[in-house]
Amino acid sequence: MACSVSVVNGTLPQEEIDSYIARAKDKFGVEPRHIDIKVDGDEVELNYDLPQQPFHRIRRITGYLVGTLERFNNAKRSEEKDRVKHNCCG
Repeated sequence: MACSVSVVNGTLPQEEIDSYIARAKDKFGVEPRHIDIKVDGDEVELNYDLPQQPFHRIRRITGYLVGTLERFNNAKRSEEKDRVKHNCCG
């Protein structure tokens, strides 16, 4: 996927634009679809259009907020396996 870039109120060298794209990848974990760069003297304002991320379910298990159990160590996996699950409004 190629990131499109719009520069307003000035021009920027391609090397600087590429560094803003790389910064967005590091910060958000994905390449943005589009970046609006507003030049104001020596400062720039960046507005990112990021692709939609999938929704991940978060649960509270044994006192921790988790999405999956894959990062649990053996003790936490055992604790999760042995816990008592309560039925509501039975």
